[in-house]
Amino acid sequence: MNILFLLLAIALFIALVLKNVPIVISTIVSSAMPDALARDWGFEMRRVLTGFKYIGDQIDQLKNAGEEDRFLMGFEESYGYLVGTHARDKDAIVATMLCVEMASYYAQKGMDLYEAMDALYKKYGYYLNGTVNASFPGESGAQKMAGIMSGLRENPPKDFGGDAVVKVVDYKKPEETGLPAANVLIYTLASGCTVVVRPSGTEPKIKTYFTTKGKDLAEAEAKKEELAAAVKPLLA
Repeated sequence: MNILFLLLAIALFIALVLKNVPIVISTIVSSAMPDALARDWGFEMRRVLTGFKYIGDQIDQLKNAGEEDRFLMGFEESYGYLVGTHARDKDAIVATMLCVEMASYYAQKGMDLYEAMDALYKKYGYYLNGTVNASFPGESGAQKMAGIMSGLRENPPKDFGGDAVVKVVDYKKPEETGLPAANVLIYTLASGCTVVVRPSGTEPKIKTYFTTKGKDLAEAEAKKEELAAAVKPLLA
């Protein structure tokens, strides 16, 4: 997230020079905070399915359309970053270089990176991400996972810890999402928090992700703990 703030300043410069709206690409399970930044700074925020290959595919689509220079940054929940179109996977070398550059930038303002991030939180709200995963090994585990996902579709939860579900997006319906079909469910809650449920593509696990937002860190932390407790029964 710290990297993103520096890049947004670069994005404004690119937009002025090229008269193109810069694009940042992330996944549907990553933080919601960049969406608030996009609204304020004027770049386009795109969401794709989990996996850096989908971010790479977006770069290829931009290249084919002659708009490769619009790509500003790609990132995912599991701390992968890509700046530039030289690769189609996360690149820690470039990300490290940007962290160093950003540390230098803020040092000149008398701030360290923690203080810079805290300033973002104070302006846009305290966003936190949490995860709860459950393992289901073996053939019986695979059947259990399938049963849990089917149950969520047949009897969708009305709330999570008393926070009412106001919207459900089923990514098995590409006609509604505009993305390839995927076994993912996303619940938007009355508070603005989100809960994502999906089976892992590489492990015998069901993974849940949730994003909370608070006026301060304590409120965001409390909401994160509430959602963590609320999703555990779904995975039993």
